[in-house]
Amino acid sequence: MVRQRNKIRNLALWAGDIFGTVLAFFLAYAFRGALPEDPLRPLYPFSWHLNLLWSILPVWTLIFFLTGSYRYWKGPGFWTEAWSVFKAVFVSCLFVGFMIFALKYQFVSRLFFLSFAFLDWVLVLVFRHLVRRAIQMLNRESEGSRFILIVGQDEHARGLARGIMQHKDLGLRIRGFISPGEAGFPGQMDGYPVLGSAQDLPRLLEQEIIDEVIFAVPQEELRNMEKWMLFCEEQGITTRIVLNFFPYLISKTYLEELDGFPLLTFSTTPKSELLLFYRRVLDFLGSLFLIVLLSPLFLLITVLIRLDSPGPALYRQVRCGVNGRKFTFLKFRSMSVGAEEKRKELLHLNVMTGPVFKVKNDPRVTRVGRFLRKTSLDELPQLFNVLRGHRSFVGPRPLPAEEVDQIKGWQRRRLSMKPGITGLWQVSGRNHVDFQDWVKLDLEYIDNWSLWLDLKILLKTIPAVLSGRGAM
Repeated sequence: MVRQRNKIRNLALWAGDIFGTVLAFFLAYAFRGALPEDPLRPLYPFSWHLNLLWSILPVWTLIFFLTGSYRYWKGPGFWTEAWSVFKAVFVSCLFVGFMIFALKYQFVSRLFFLSFAFLDWVLVLVFRHLVRRAIQMLNRESEGSRFILIVGQDEHARGLARGIMQHKDLGLRIRGFISPGEAGFPGQMDGYPVLGSAQDLPRLLEQEIIDEVIFAVPQEELRNMEKWMLFCEEQGITTRIVLNFFPYLISKTYLEELDGFPLLTFSTTPKSELLLFYRRVLDFLGSLFLIVLLSPLFLLITVLIRLDSPGPALYRQVRCGVNGRKFTFLKFRSMSVGAEEKRKELLHLNVMTGPVFKVKNDPRVTRVGRFLRKTSLDELPQLFNVLRGHRSFVGPRPLPAEEVDQIKGWQRRRLSMKPGITGLWQVSGRNHVDFQDWVKLDLEYIDNWSLWLDLKILLKTIPAVLSGRGAM
């Protein structure tokens, strides 16, 4: 109901954004052409610029989508949206600017590109306002509205009505309530008429314009409503049931189907398989590119480790991934051989709470290892874990199997998403954050995951690594 209508309206917003972007491109070219001719930087034919426009449109669409510009069609308020659109246009311009440099589009003048970016920001905001006003005007007409009848009279039914009215902008209208019982119902609730009891449903469907009937009744009364649900189906009226008899959960709820069996699903992890697939593709391509690009650095670090102390260059350890799946964790060795056997001798120096073990100025760390840890270069081999799909660039930090065995209760939910090389913990102080706050940051990441959040964390990781903040 709400989701589908949001998608339709967001499609209209996207069309307005594209139109505004194309118009900004034309106006920027016209503006540049109206200026005096510069013999050093002449204005090249518009046909040359069209190739750039065809590249801009998919980039703009992708970045606006990733930044959450189409999450709610109504918008978060003018200034918040203006800032959000500005960030999307800015990031898009960075991508396209890099493309112009890589493809050597020397015919694109900086004045044209900057004026295009400014005009695009303004026109996107203007067309979004116009699209919203046009849709609101259409919603005032009966044909654009969706009239809803609510079966129920308890607090859940009232709460449902209040929730529906928060989406009046989507064209949703409440026709009224009907009581699931035969008698004892008021004349109105929350300003809406009570049109009768369930027995009056056939008459109401004949006399009133009703598009949907929502049953918001307690679990024990739901079976008595079965014949009225079948009647609505017979009449071609959309029927919905409020599942208010389940306990309150932090999980997101959605309905799936398996070979004709409807499955009501509760999940605390992201449900969009398509977005998770995009993330996997980006992880694979990104890790493959970085491995090839940094291969000389891999070789140099390997030689330095072997010269500094005896033993292998790589450190391998069994760690836990999604829901406890074990995988071989790879790092450049930063400690002397046999460091695990010496761990018990240093337990009294542990600076972390919970099951995690961290020692400040750990005597087991080698000279090269101390530099690798400070610069996070010891993490580079984890790119192979990302390439193989054991982990992602962003996610909760994977812990050794013996430490995971000590995690109990609500803290184990951090295992419900693929671990990452960096995450909210790494950009929030790393080892300066105690274990309980560390887990809370992981759960905050899981509950709010999006591709845009991953991008923001990756961008924040760069200054965190350069500063060495929280590294041990």
